[in-house]
Amino acid sequence: MTEQQAMLSPLTILDKIKENNVTHVIYLPDSETNHLFIAMEEDPNIEVITVGREAETMAIAAGVIVGGKIPVCLVQNTGMMESGDSIRGLGLDCNLPIVMIIGYRGWTRWGITPDSAARLTEPTLNAWGIQYYLVEHDGDADRITLAFQTAAATQKPVAVLVGDEYHGFNRMNLDEERKIIKEG
Repeated sequence: MTEQQAMLSPLTILDKIKENNVTHVIYLPDSETNHLFIAMEEDPNIEVITVGREAETMAIAAGVIVGGKIPVCLVQNTGMMESGDSIRGLGLDCNLPIVMIIGYRGWTRWGITPDSAARLTEPTLNAWGIQYYLVEHDGDADRITLAFQTAAATQKPVAVLVGDEYHGFNRMNLDEERKIIKEG
């Protein structure tokens, strides 16, 4: 497997978002997801709503759903934990099928996880009863669709954990990636 194949591309994430008919991405911009943010902003079919705090994503997503549209919340695991009351009160108690794409800050596949944010992410989701799927690279991207299907079937929030904090997004710039994809 080449390095290119082993990474998770922002364009792959965007394609999966669009394949699942997402109309609104509710998002707190950060450096890890900058390339994805640029790609979303350039796409005329996606409405990007930025927030000041991650907890705001759930309320906005609820409004988007009430308006007959499909949201996705894009946050980091620390923001997911900060959003606990909103996830509980709106997502779980109101039975809202919200997919949360969560940057898994501090996670490593080797199990050496000094960052408490990573150590607490899965136990927190388990305590809340939220099903989740891990996506590490483009080969895992279909799990994003599975998350949307699960959310629709259960009418509950579902999480997609993006392993290694989107580091693949920083290996090349978006224009270089588009060139590689175009050349096939």
